[in-house]
Amino acid sequence: MNRLLSIELQKIWKNKASRILTLTYFVLLSFIALIASIKFDLGPIHIDPSEIGIFNFPFIWHFNTYFAAVLKFFLAIVIVSMMANEYSYGTLKQNLIDGLSKKEFILSKFLTVVLFALASTIFVFFMTLILGYSFSSYTEFGIVFSDLQYLLAFFVKLLGFFSFCLFLGILVKRSAFALGFLLVWSFIEWILKGLLVFKVFPDSNTGYYITKFLPLEAMSDLIVEPISRLSVIRSIGTQMGVENTKDYAVHPLTILIVLVWTFLFIYFSYKLLKNRDL
Repeated sequence: MNRLLSIELQKIWKNKASRILTLTYFVLLSFIALIASIKFDLGPIHIDPSEIGIFNFPFIWHFNTYFAAVLKFFLAIVIVSMMANEYSYGTLKQNLIDGLSKKEFILSKFLTVVLFALASTIFVFFMTLILGYSFSSYTEFGIVFSDLQYLLAFFVKLLGFFSFCLFLGILVKRSAFALGFLLVWSFIEWILKGLLVFKVFPDSNTGYYITKFLPLEAMSDLIVEPISRLSVIRSIGTQMGVENTKDYAVHPLTILIVLVWTFLFIYFSYKLLKNRDL
């Protein structure tokens, strides 16, 4: 496995665009810390993120993982390009000629996906600890580590999304078209959700339950937006007569759905490669 992973990392590092995008991704992840320095006035209201609880444990685990996941598109470009370059530069055929089996080839790509997801999770873990201990009002051990399920959800979300990108890279062969297909698929899910919720099942929650099994929707459901969870936002909602009934928990079923999709993406990636004449 080390040999397979080493081969892929060398390919990524020797490609200037992939190297820059990967480094940019981790630099931008660290920029989440800059939110702590943003202070502004909204009329008579003074807004200071560090004072309204954003960096309090355990909420910060939810906040950081949600916004860090938004940056996953940088690595998505790397993964799609990684696969497209195999066809453009002929390295796929050369690897197979040199004795690498198609199963080993797919395994090497999947190991790279796992490494990216794991490295991102570890990076966010330490960044969150640093930010939390710097600004949180609660630093007791039990409170600090009470919401680590968001880190697990973050890892699974990246794993599923990157596996989807890998599958599209193999399916389409061209990075621009693969990323375009990803965008089109997101619109398809959005339209399908609208039809099921508002047209097919307007009087029940059946439409919502069905769409939870779609790949991108399931990944999105892993970490629900955290802003409305803040006490200051809840207070404003209460004053306006709006009741917040949103479920912010990380559900095992959603994790399972994304893991099943991850398996299917990798499996069909292998099947495509196996049956394709190179």
